[in-house]
Amino acid sequence: MFVSDWMTHEVITVTPDDNISLAIKLLKEKNIKHLPVVKDGTKVVGILSDRDIKDYTPSKATTLDIHELHYVLFNTKVKEIMVKKVYTTTPQTPIEEAAMLMFDKNIGCLPVVEKDTLVGIISDRDIFRVLVDITGVRNKGNRFYVKIRDKLGATKEVIDIVRDHGFTIDSVLTTYEGVEKGYKKVVVRTKGKEGNLKGAVKAFELKYGNFFFPY
Repeated sequence: MFVSDWMTHEVITVTPDDNISLAIKLLKEKNIKHLPVVKDGTKVVGILSDRDIKDYTPSKATTLDIHELHYVLFNTKVKEIMVKKVYTTTPQTPIEEAAMLMFDKNIGCLPVVEKDTLVGIISDRDIFRVLVDITGVRNKGNRFYVKIRDKLGATKEVIDIVRDHGFTIDSVLTTYEGVEKGYKKVVVRTKGKEGNLKGAVKAFELKYGNFFFPY
């Protein structure tokens, strides 16, 4: 899966010379958190978020009344508070690499750029959609969670138990997070409720003991 599969194609943008009042209006009306700042129609030169605006307005709000604050926001340009160092991605980037970049840089979105032209945007909400989709959680199947030794064929043994008990596998996920060296965790989610659940649980408990975490 690539960024192009999940990005928003119709991007709401502002220009560096637009005022903050317009940016606030767009964020509220479109129910979004980020506005790429573009020059010459498509070239990304900054990013403006609702957090940037919130960080800017409290200092003003403490010393100004509401009318003065509106005046300041109307006369403050986007380029004065936008983030100028923008991390971007491309449509051909694997979605997991985009998610890693967002996590590592602690940012909520990535403008998607192709040949120096803005073609989309991928946000943390889109990454949540990816997680929900690839895990198959909406399909309301069963979930088998086990810690296993990290060796050749170990994941297949887990999958075989699930299949041998009549389940159709929806997703298989593995992680090394929070486990000692030489082990990994595997989560298998199935489609629907078909299959011998009691039999599968018993088989997992016999093979993996306390390393099996039902459901």
